[in-house]
Amino acid sequence: MPASRSADDDVFELRLARSAPDLFPMLDALYGARPDYPAFREKLVKALRKGWADRPADLKRLDLQRDLSPDWFQRPDMAGYVFYIDRFNGSLHGVLDKLDYLQDLGITYVHLMPCLKPRPGDSDGGYSVMDYRQINPDFGTMADFEAVSAALRARGMSLCVDLVLNHTAKEHAWAKKAAKGDPTYQGYYLMFDTPDMPTLHEQTLVEVFPDNAPGNFTHYPEIGKWVWTTFNEHQWDLNWANPAVFLEIVEVMLFLANKGVDVLRLDAVAFMWKRLGTRCQSEPEVHMILQALRACSRIASAAVIHLEEAIVAPAEMLPYLGRGKHDGKEGNLAYHNSLMVQFWSSLATRDTRLMTHVLSTHFPDRLTNATYATYIRCHDDIGWAVTDEDAAAVGVSGHGHRGFLSDFYEGTFPGTFAKGALFQVNPLTGDKRISGSFASLAGLETARDAGEVDLAVQRILMGHALIAAWGGIPLIYMGDELALTNDYGYLDDPHHAHDSRWVHRPRMDWAAAEGRDTAETPSARVFRGVRHILARRRATGALHAANPVRVVGSGNDAVLAVQRVAPTGVLLGLFNFTEQWQHLPEGWVRALGVSRMWDELSEAEVGLHGGQVVLPPYARVWLT
Repeated sequence: MPASRSADDDVFELRLARSAPDLFPMLDALYGARPDYPAFREKLVKALRKGWADRPADLKRLDLQRDLSPDWFQRPDMAGYVFYIDRFNGSLHGVLDKLDYLQDLGITYVHLMPCLKPRPGDSDGGYSVMDYRQINPDFGTMADFEAVSAALRARGMSLCVDLVLNHTAKEHAWAKKAAKGDPTYQGYYLMFDTPDMPTLHEQTLVEVFPDNAPGNFTHYPEIGKWVWTTFNEHQWDLNWANPAVFLEIVEVMLFLANKGVDVLRLDAVAFMWKRLGTRCQSEPEVHMILQALRACSRIASAAVIHLEEAIVAPAEMLPYLGRGKHDGKEGNLAYHNSLMVQFWSSLATRDTRLMTHVLSTHFPDRLTNATYATYIRCHDDIGWAVTDEDAAAVGVSGHGHRGFLSDFYEGTFPGTFAKGALFQVNPLTGDKRISGSFASLAGLETARDAGEVDLAVQRILMGHALIAAWGGIPLIYMGDELALTNDYGYLDDPHHAHDSRWVHRPRMDWAAAEGRDTAETPSARVFRGVRHILARRRATGALHAANPVRVVGSGNDAVLAVQRVAPTGVLLGLFNFTEQWQHLPEGWVRALGVSRMWDELSEAEVGLHGGQVVLPPYARVWLT
């Protein structure tokens, strides 16, 4: 008699059937012409079946729970916290010791910044990975990692980790075998016997790190090869045209999912497919690969979602959340880089016209099975992603505005409140990116008196109220909730001194955190303010990410107006980007659906003055 099938087998077959239309047409298009394609498909299904069979029972239950509640990551109780493990509290054991702090803040999503085993020495902040299946030994072991994932799950918190897809460290086992001449593993990378093809490609490629890693290829005389190295010499680009790479990464994804990862942050995805004569960024095949990877997760680890890291212009970013034939089938999350850039732009100019234009023109009011990760600061620099066309639409020069923003946030523009540091200055293009903590860029570091301190605190809280009102998942970068300022100690570390991004990667100030409930310091005031914002977000159903987000012109250039259209009624977010009082006509506010004049954020009625809604400096209200 044939062996009886288990219920688990049935579940796998049902999920395979569900996602097959999203998976196999992509693979057919990518690899179908290869003679090894039938064998690859067979190996892939076998790997998916094994990943499901190996999945722990509690995670299979979570798969079912999230299948039944597919909007779990779009709900307003989602709030994220992002940190480097060593800078947060030393190790994975240290993370366990501080979960009460995160719960107190209102966090339900924890992103452990790169924690997989990196190469020794300079590892691009941990993004040069030499082993996807081991934890950085400086942080602990895989058993420690599983203990953290279990503890988070018990508290209703989701775990996010980075999975670098474009490249591995040159010390990765695959790269070492390739360097020794193994043709199978040389096929995992983009290696050339002569400089001819690299020279042709360089004609259209851009340099990511022109200051310390110019060019996109590295010559290794000892192995007689030119290797594609988009980011750094020690990061070898993977050859995604080889289905063996796809299979390897799927097996890694399932391994991490079965260790308790809820969100895979897929790093550097824009660069995965190479085509001569292009920038080799966001090529159509990238989206085919990402849809296929998403389908693999839905088959064997349905509780897991994908965050696709693509810090690019809106037209290029939105496809990572699924557009056209990929609608609802690709990434579940992507960073809303434009919201972050436009926040800083409007804060410097005290003018929201460009922000209103960009956010209303380039973004749909809702997404299918996807949403944004919203943020004001992160571990990375700020690139001034303002196009010449968008700048011209509001009557300014794109080149001039980008230069102004760099000067303003470096701290050299007359009258600025900000203090930051330049990053990757390119004299040929005039591109100057900026590093700096939220608090320092918002004016706390340079504040000279109590009035200026208060203005800085209000800017910080307005930014948090904005990302919380947008929908999606607001992400707080470690220390921003305590208004930590720039840390210049990075200049004394030879591994960090060349990279100004370390100025906004300070070590956590647990002494400041201890006084968060009683002190009247800027740190304590900001913490209590952010905690309140997240609590009010949880209680405000209109902020569910499936409800439309519409940016509307307020008639007052100092005020950003964001309308959330929910079945229960309209919520209108108003944000004053200046240090002056502003006002809006009551009639205009009511015409957008506000009937009660109740602020969900402060839980108070909003008084009217002469038929005007009056907003104090850096005010933020959620009117219903």
